[in-house]
Amino acid sequence: MSDKNDVVIIELDRPRELRYGHKALKKLTALTGKGLDKLDTDNFDLEEIEKVLYCGLLSDAKDNNETLKLEDMEDLLDQAPSYGHIMEKMQAAFNLAFGQFEDAEKN
Repeated sequence: MSDKNDVVIIELDRPRELRYGHKALKKLTALTGKGLDKLDTDNFDLEEIEKVLYCGLLSDAKDNNETLKLEDMEDLLDQAPSYGHIMEKMQAAFNLAFGQFEDAEKN
């Protein structure tokens, strides 16, 4: 279970926890067909953004006894306050998931 230090809150239909742990990243690589080294958050197309956020929101849905489907993402993302909010929160969650690894590589 997560200690919640690696969670970003994104405002959609309700405040939701966005997190990229091992399970989410594994599902993301399966859905996109890309390895982690090929995921470029600056160049995602709209369908990839839906897949990325879907994977990051699955844990929150499970914790709230919800069944989240990839097909739901389009409508769910339309409930965000702005597209900038979506992109900011997605990037923040990725930074939490990979930040320590990147910092260690720089040293």
